[in-house]
Amino acid sequence: MAPWKTKIRPLAREYALSVAFWLPLSVLVGWQTHVVNMQLQLPANLPRLLLVYGARYLTLAILTPPIFHCVKRWPVTSGAAIRRTAGYALGYAPFLVAFGVIRWLLLPTWLDGMGAWEPRTLSSLQDLMFDKFADLLLLYLTIVIAAHAYTYFVRGQRQEIERLQLRQSLAQSELETLRAQLHPHFLFNTLQGVSTLIDTDRGAAQRMLRTLAELLRTVLKHGSTDVVTFREELDFVRAYLNLEQMRLATRLDVQWRIAPEADAALIPQLLMQPLIENAVLHGIANSSERGWISVEARVRDGQLVVRITNSVAGPARPGLGLGLVSVRARLKFMYSDDARFEFGLQANPPRAVALLELPAFTTAVAGKCASVRALDEQQCES
Repeated sequence: MAPWKTKIRPLAREYALSVAFWLPLSVLVGWQTHVVNMQLQLPANLPRLLLVYGARYLTLAILTPPIFHCVKRWPVTSGAAIRRTAGYALGYAPFLVAFGVIRWLLLPTWLDGMGAWEPRTLSSLQDLMFDKFADLLLLYLTIVIAAHAYTYFVRGQRQEIERLQLRQSLAQSELETLRAQLHPHFLFNTLQGVSTLIDTDRGAAQRMLRTLAELLRTVLKHGSTDVVTFREELDFVRAYLNLEQMRLATRLDVQWRIAPEADAALIPQLLMQPLIENAVLHGIANSSERGWISVEARVRDGQLVVRITNSVAGPARPGLGLGLVSVRARLKFMYSDDARFEFGLQANPPRAVALLELPAFTTAVAGKCASVRALDEQQCES
């Protein structure tokens, strides 16, 4: 597109909006004047009145966009309030002159008493400028105030958008940091488990390394993908628990209660893994007794509900709390207040429970939306 077109189109749109505002107003004022003249038994010529007021308000429509541009560039702000207020007060003089000249060029003055148009003379030009001095002042102040209100509104909207974009960028940066921490954290814990088997069971250690390689390949495959299907996340979790069962043998029992409708729901990638890892490290690996992990998932009222429960025995193993922080931050960023995460300990019997609830969006719906947040806000209605 030619550069001049990019400048002409916004200007043409501004003038079109200005004309669309002022000309209907001219019809109302012309009709009101016609009714008043009839009540006072004065000469009432409606077509002439509409023509005269149309020229008057078309002149205002021509002058409105330049005033808006001046206010946009030099608004009355706290730092220059007195100087710019004085400038707009003095600006009434050129506005008055411009109004008189444009109105005079558009149409001569109509003389009601004579029923004729007054010839264009300097005297008639002065009459156009000064006969309605107070009315023009009120109209000028109205345009200036409206321009300031619009400028402050647009500026406020722009600042709010910039704040939201900055907040989103910061949140995304924090999430990327958490993800960068989570992968080495998971890798370190898994390699530590492999190292415990190297001297006692080399075959199991080799199987663990092969399984670990598959897990890392899966992570690389998805890369920076925000969401995956619950089935894909579940496959990753199963593979990870297989690793832990190689290391813990009969000390770990895993129970699965997965409803079929949950498979297609979308879930943030690696959201469940730190919760499963916490269940193993803090609930089972530190105990000599047999432990268990239960994973349940179902769709209820449009929400994907995932419950991870594990037995608790022996002293809790200290940790960094990285997994829980990551889960909360990612849910907050991606779903705002439409997702819920709870974690707590129960006494009878001793167990830890992690509960996830998030919108059960599917890949079929996600294909029509730009992001999970868009899914939440727009519901992707066709």
